[in-house]
Amino acid sequence: MVEKSVSSGHWPQMFDPFRNFGARVADWLAPASEASVNGETYRIAVELPGVAEKDIDLTVENGMVTVKGEKKSSREEKGDTWYFSERQYGSFSRTFRLPADADENAVSADLKDGVLTVTVPKLAPEKGTGSKKVQISKG
Repeated sequence: MVEKSVSSGHWPQMFDPFRNFGARVADWLAPASEASVNGETYRIAVELPGVAEKDIDLTVENGMVTVKGEKKSSREEKGDTWYFSERQYGSFSRTFRLPADADENAVSADLKDGVLTVTVPKLAPEKGTGSKKVQISKG
């Protein structure tokens, strides 16, 4: 008996449109964000309207800031006829890579008016990073 692999023949072409479907849906549900920098800090602002602070998980690990959470539906539909709804509910996750000079041990966050603002201070530049004359020894 010979087994045929699903990856042979016409099967891969048939499933190609669905291969990255999960990632596309996750991107569509991901909250809008923006990043900025000034002389002393990096800032990441993430739009999270309708998301309670208790439903947000903010972590910093290995130079990455991750915002996860869930927007829960609490609407009642007593006799209402919905013609359309563009509101989104469900879990979300966004990850941002921090620059090398970010101090990931001093990250702070603030949630105001549906916008989560993550502030990451820059590390102080190391003193003595200027040039130094190196002596060359005779072989």
